[in-house]
This record gives sequence, C-alpha cells and structure tokens, in this order.
Amino acid sequence: MSTSSCNRNCGACAEKVCPVKPEPPKETVRRNIINLLVENQPGVLARIVGLISGRGYNIDTLNVGPTHDPKVSKMTVVVPGDARVIEQVIAQLGKQINVLGVTNVTSRPHLHRELILVEVAASAENRAQLMEIATLFKAHIVGVRTESVTIQMIGDENTVADFMQLLVPYKVLDMSRSGVIAVVRDGSGTV
Repeated sequence: MSTSSCNRNCGACAEKVCPVKPEPPKETVRRNIINLLVENQPGVLARIVGLISGRGYNIDTLNVGPTHDPKVSKMTVVVPGDARVIEQVIAQLGKQINVLGVTNVTSRPHLHRELILVEVAASAENRAQLMEIATLFKAHIVGVRTESVTIQMIGDENTVADFMQLLVPYKVLDMSRSGVIAVVRDGSGTV
C-alpha cells in the first residue's frame, strides 16, 4: 500500500506494513422478486408479512391473488436486500406451514409487470398531450371526466417510472399501483 492511498499518515504505509486493512467491497442491495405459493387460508398473508417485517426487512411491493386452484394463492413480494438477506428470507418463508413453494425469480428468466391507474387533471388544452403520452406507453384511457382522465398503464418498474416522470408537469389527482407480479419463463412450471 502506498502512502498516497492511506490518509492515516502513520508512516507504516511507506514501509508497506500498514495496519489498516482495506474494507471489502460492500455487496449491492437489489430488489428481489420472490414468488410464493401459499394455502388460501385466513391469516397466511399476515404471517408472511410479519415474518419478513419482524426480522427488520422491508417489503417494496406485495401482490396476492388466487391461482387456477382455488385452494392456493400466489404471492409476489419484492424485497430489497443483498444475497445474505434474501437467502435468510427465502429460508424462513420455506419453513412456514402454509407455504407450498418459494422461488427467487430475480436471477431466473422471468417476466414481471406492474399495473398503474393514474387520474390526471385534464383541460381542453392538455387533454391531447395526455392522450399522446398514454399512446407512447401503450397505455389506455379508461376514464374520462370533464376535468380529468384516468390512464391505465402496464409495464416493468423502469417503464412505470418513465411514464410517471412524463406526468410530473401535470396535476396527478390519484394513483394506484398493483405491485409487481412475475412468472418464471424457464419451463420448470415452478412458483
């Protein structure tokens, strides 16, 4: 280690025996998409959310819906964290009695989407501009009122963010987002 890379000025670095060990690079935190198949029973959602949040982890988005089997629901949970955090979350989820399967789809071939409904103030002057923005994103105008339009848009998180960025100059009156949903595309038929 040279003295130019050390700010301690202890003199040891000049002799290449610096006692300060460089910190290992920190692992990046990424958004992980986790799919779960769970028994469609009262209290299962609360237990899953409690398990994740009770360990101090955050949930960015959560989506739950029935599957083709009315006894089974599919949950898609987006949890930020490094590999260690996600490994712990998946291990704990897999131990739950009502959980039938857990898959981290983030690093597997998959499709993920989010639906957004946004009501935007619209006047005669800007209605055409809002319709043009919707068209650019293959979104649909699903509600029209004299002073607003409601736009439905489906896309991945980056596309949704780009769409919302273009709406910044307009007055957003209301917005609802579904949260991420995802399916694995490797032919395994897993969660």
